[in-house]
Amino acid sequence: MGFSEQVGRLREDNASPLYVQLQQLIRDAIGEEVLAQGEAIPPERDLALEYDVSRITVRKAIGGLVEEGLLTRRRGAGTFVVGRVEKSFSKLSSFTEDMAARGRIPSSSWVSRAPGQVTPEEAMALGLSPGAPVLRFARIRYADEVPMAFELSTIAGYCLASVDDVGDSLYTALERAGNRPVRALQRLRAVPFGGEHARMLGVDPGHAGLLIERRAFLRDGRPAEFTRSYYRGDAYDFVAELSDI
Repeated sequence: MGFSEQVGRLREDNASPLYVQLQQLIRDAIGEEVLAQGEAIPPERDLALEYDVSRITVRKAIGGLVEEGLLTRRRGAGTFVVGRVEKSFSKLSSFTEDMAARGRIPSSSWVSRAPGQVTPEEAMALGLSPGAPVLRFARIRYADEVPMAFELSTIAGYCLASVDDVGDSLYTALERAGNRPVRALQRLRAVPFGGEHARMLGVDPGHAGLLIERRAFLRDGRPAEFTRSYYRGDAYDFVAELSDI
């Protein structure tokens, strides 16, 4: 089956630009799971021939879907469907664990990491005394090389010996230190991305985002983590299982 037979053909009676039509066909096919997560998209030259459009038109359509986080380009391999990520609120897990559980390849790039003294906002969130030591981490989180979230974490100083203890996963480092959180309170709200956050995540300023604030605690009740994560709203769904039992 050809790609156009799978996702649909362009319509002559549609006044929208051709690249917009092609984008919508692929977007709808991903949303309806006609194109599955991890499925390859044909090369630009093949799509241009199949739809009888220019490669510039195809490149613009695919580029827009890459910016939306629905497709990802893998160097030397091609373009693949990313789909949306579901994040459960019912389990305390790290970004790395979430992505690995969904068959995605997690990675991070450091913006900053440094020790310091607790700020008034952090002291309120973590219940720490003024002047208490903390470790701060700022990272851009990726799934299959697509930027998904900008994450700002503050860890109580007694949980880790050094910022250098953290590699790919903060929770792995906390677990090695015997201080992995076992309970958390989370709050979610919708936010538009400002210029700096938008730049980091490869989207336009004002793009719809989701801010998750997490306060996590150790088994003995001591506060361990205060994290603010700015997730791309076009790439993430947050789900929770509810019960009356």
